[in-house]
Amino acid sequence: MNDHVYPVPADWAERAKINKERYAELYRESLSNPDAFWRREAQRLDWQKPFTKVSESSFDEATFGISWFSDGQLNVSANCIDRHLAERGDQPAIIWEPDSPPEMGGGEGRIITYAQLHEAVCRLANGLKSLGIRKGDRVTIYLPMIPEAAISMLACARIGAIHSVVFGGFSPDSIANRVQDCDSRLIITADEGLRGGKVVPLKANVDEALKLLHGPTVEKVVVVTRTGAGVWMEEGRDLSYEELVAAQSPDCPADVLNAEDPLFILYTSGSTGKPKGVLHTMGGYLTWASMTHEYVFDYRPGEIFWCAADVGWVTGHSYVVYGSLANGATTLMYEGVPNFPDFSRFWQIIDKYQVQIFYAAPTALRALMREGDDWVTKTSRASLRLLGSVGEPINPEAWEWYHRVVGEGRCPIVDTWWQTETGAAMITPMPGATDLKPGSASFPMFGVEPQLVDGDGHVLEGATEGNLVLTRSWPGQMRTVWGDHRRFFETYFTTYRGKYFTGDGCRRDADGYYWITGRVDDVINVSGHRMGTAEVESALVAHAKVAEAAVVGYPHDLKGQGIYAYVTLNANDVPSEALRRDLVQWVRKEIGPIATPDVIQFAPGLPKTRSGKIMRRILRKIAENDVSSLGDTSTLADPSVVADLVANRAGASDKAA
Repeated sequence: MNDHVYPVPADWAERAKINKERYAELYRESLSNPDAFWRREAQRLDWQKPFTKVSESSFDEATFGISWFSDGQLNVSANCIDRHLAERGDQPAIIWEPDSPPEMGGGEGRIITYAQLHEAVCRLANGLKSLGIRKGDRVTIYLPMIPEAAISMLACARIGAIHSVVFGGFSPDSIANRVQDCDSRLIITADEGLRGGKVVPLKANVDEALKLLHGPTVEKVVVVTRTGAGVWMEEGRDLSYEELVAAQSPDCPADVLNAEDPLFILYTSGSTGKPKGVLHTMGGYLTWASMTHEYVFDYRPGEIFWCAADVGWVTGHSYVVYGSLANGATTLMYEGVPNFPDFSRFWQIIDKYQVQIFYAAPTALRALMREGDDWVTKTSRASLRLLGSVGEPINPEAWEWYHRVVGEGRCPIVDTWWQTETGAAMITPMPGATDLKPGSASFPMFGVEPQLVDGDGHVLEGATEGNLVLTRSWPGQMRTVWGDHRRFFETYFTTYRGKYFTGDGCRRDADGYYWITGRVDDVINVSGHRMGTAEVESALVAHAKVAEAAVVGYPHDLKGQGIYAYVTLNANDVPSEALRRDLVQWVRKEIGPIATPDVIQFAPGLPKTRSGKIMRRILRKIAENDVSSLGDTSTLADPSVVADLVANRAGASDKAA
């Protein structure tokens, strides 16, 4: 496996905000004197009433609760907009690039300054108030990646309404479940969305979703004009976004809100199948998002920052909108996908807007890597100074390609590990402080105290592998599961008493670097040996002909669990029995005979969520031949891949070795 180390470049060590010595000093202080550390860090925000209390958090059942800065008051929207107006009113806050480039009729995009963003947010906030929305009311946002998505989030934050963003590719069922769970009073949507050249019927999906609700909770539907297509507008319920905001004052004073007032609910998949409404609050979340954005990306105000995530998932919340704008950034929003109209789209956008920092998911990078280097190298990318990875562990081969081809060997990569529940980055390199190991998330963020424990909760020291837990609270930690506080405690704090269980397995090497090995339920027990699926996947992807791989366990008569590998080949490679045998031998050589895949199924595509995560639950069901209970596949980026996987499932006789 890859053991290459990339030292901190000399120029980064010299000018970065956080170098090796500073990281060690701040990390030590954040654990030994957390009160002083967080009092200082929280001053990055403007507080209308300063806090006196820092953390009142406990992971123990008798005193359980998460609370930060609880007597302080502030406004998130004002921190992201108003406080920048004097110095940055004319600076671009949001650069928006449409799905299609101008030569294909996509238009020129939009550049919105901080002053323009302030007016847009104030008008919508006043519009929401005119519709009866008040502090604590829930507003569902179901929009494409257009500026109105960020504007809607910030307008809710301005008046204390709680937003729940639902990704613009989700089905009517998914919308209905999320609207019902949090009793949304209002939905903001668009007539249609555009994604990869295809039209997404957003308003029609909302109409269908509202028919599925039990009891009338949604009073109004506000519809943004994106394509101009004629859509059904129900009298008394549906109204035009443009007409609503045009009728409002361009000034809306920001409400004074408590640090522990809810900011947003974001639904994430739960093991029971019922989505969990992850709740984040005002002061702690924004402190965490702002701090990590500044330190992890070494951010300097005015730089063009592109987080290529949708606001429908937490990365978009924290790094497209809140962390970026709190820091006076220019944040880029892109409506489309990496491979439309061609595989150069990301790199063309970087050149067009002179993007300096680019942050994307490994699944997108692997998809682009498999198409060859020419799509990248025919662009300049000279503006880039830092690259980032988010969403899942990046395999070393994709890391090396990202570093060598995209970044031309001159851009450090921050490979960040975190979760919807953690608010922002938790374990991550810092470009001026961390020697990089491809595939490792490296070291904990300030205030984060990770431990590795075995199945019985015994703490494991030194170089080892185990279950990743966190022993103390941090400001960006989720506060509860909406409407089900007991579920919050039982999901995260009962497996290992007094500790937050991440659900992830992790390896710590002799140098103290952390390597995320995948979800603990993605650990395969082969003949008594525990093996993380990520390790086998990385071995497969290291093969020259493999673009992507997903590995799951399945019942095996002799071994207890066997290894079932789904393999997607590079664009010009074709499946064959010879290649199947070659891959088996390759894994044996890379890891050892214990990791020998029992079944290899060649797959043109893998079932992924819209945010790029591989749905291993579905792959496990197919591997186990339990295809009658695959569950709802409508939320997948491409539901059709499931039918292909089922149709071509390897039978018991198709053993690979």
